[in-house]
Amino acid sequence: MSAEDDAGPKEGREDLPAIDFSTFVLSLSHSALVHLGDAEDPSTGRRERNLPMARQTIDLLGLLQDKTRGNLDGGEERVLEQVLIDLRLRFVEVSKQS
Repeated sequence: MSAEDDAGPKEGREDLPAIDFSTFVLSLSHSALVHLGDAEDPSTGRRERNLPMARQTIDLLGLLQDKTRGNLDGGEERVLEQVLIDLRLRFVEVSKQS
């Protein structure tokens, strides 16, 4: 039995992005944008703000940055750094509006 057999059917997987560190970071970034109300919630199609959840997701990305420091390639470091800068600035902007 191969690892592919363990993973279950591959149906629909060709539509998904490659699984790598940058994709993971961008996925978390999108979750933060949903919580900031800047992107639609995929499950409801609505935009709603949840600042505590946005803050938690941004903090999680910061923790990821701390724990992976020195272990990422240049592109991964830049993606994570830029995502954090953008999300932290946006969080401050949205917090002032509330």
